[in-house]
Amino acid sequence: MKEFFLNFVKGFAMGTANVIPGVSGGTIALITGIFERLINAIKSFNLEALKLFFTGKWKAFSKYVDLKFLVAVFAGIAVSILSFAKLLEYLFNNYPVFVWAFFFGLVLASVYYVGKTINKFSISAVVFAIIGIGIALVIAFGTPAQQNDNFFYLLLCGVVGACSMILPGLSGSYVLLLMGDYELIMIDAINMLTSNPVEALKILLPVVLGAAVGLIAFAHLLAWIFKKFHDQTIALLSGFILGSLPIIWPWKESITTVLKDGSEKITGYHWLAPEMNSEFAIALIIAMLGIGIIVVTEHLASKKSIEK
Repeated sequence: MKEFFLNFVKGFAMGTANVIPGVSGGTIALITGIFERLINAIKSFNLEALKLFFTGKWKAFSKYVDLKFLVAVFAGIAVSILSFAKLLEYLFNNYPVFVWAFFFGLVLASVYYVGKTINKFSISAVVFAIIGIGIALVIAFGTPAQQNDNFFYLLLCGVVGACSMILPGLSGSYVLLLMGDYELIMIDAINMLTSNPVEALKILLPVVLGAAVGLIAFAHLLAWIFKKFHDQTIALLSGFILGSLPIIWPWKESITTVLKDGSEKITGYHWLAPEMNSEFAIALIIAMLGIGIIVVTEHLASKKSIEK
């Protein structure tokens, strides 16, 4: 039960990160020490798993796919997303600088802790780190698409969003923002579950379906890459994380364009230098708190590893 609760909490942290554009649930999984186990569990959903399931060998199926672990993590993710949607909507509307400052601290600290897992620095690792930074910066300075509630587009959002949510350094929520459907999926549809569940499910079901397919397919690829090219992969992910920092810089203004139907579309950001005032002081303290949480989490993970 203790292990289930700990994995639930880690899943809850992943879910919280996945709601925030610019913060990667995969990064949280990597930092909390469950990333490789999560990938291996997801990719275990193969023909052998189906055979065990449909022949009624439930205990063997549960062990084969690490079901207790997956249930704990994904239950934490689900509870976190459902509970934080309204809270984050309120915080972003009223205290955006402080929210971004907290997560800026989290992501900044994670660059070091993810990068230090590289076994041997080489030319190829440096090249992949630069590539990771470049890709993240392209995403950071990309232009978001227009909101689209078409079934197949929502399916695609689920596939792409889920893949990026488990990829450390790449924020699934920010990818959804670039695709134009972040607000529709992560805030509107989730908050609509209680007031208008039918309409909410019309949006969420294709996203969940796409996410399930994307997770299983991508997990196989990612596990193989990790096994064959560990250091290069970690270097690439470290670059992703470092390059994603402009996305969550606390002091920025949205550039919006009014469309023909009267709606507004975010087309970019103006990055600003902070003013030396009380808001900056509070934001700095909050960012340091974010850094502190990562440091403590890493310390506890290292201590646990030594004890084993």
